[in-house]
Amino acid sequence: MLAMKLMPDVPSGSIKTFGALGPRYKVGQPVRTLDNGDWMVEITLIETGEKTEYRLSHLKQDPRAD
Repeated sequence: MLAMKLMPDVPSGSIKTFGALGPRYKVGQPVRTLDNGDWMVEITLIETGEKTEYRLSHLKQDPRAD
């Protein structure tokens, strides 16, 4: 039997910072699950436009910047 993986609740479109004083980034969509149940989420760094992936568990701890 195949197990369905539910999409996590991701604040897509919101702007956050890495910690209290870090650079700002825009939250994108979930990309894939990890073996430990966490998810990787696409983010875009505001200053450079660079896209990368960031763990959802870390993203949820970062403060909103918008």
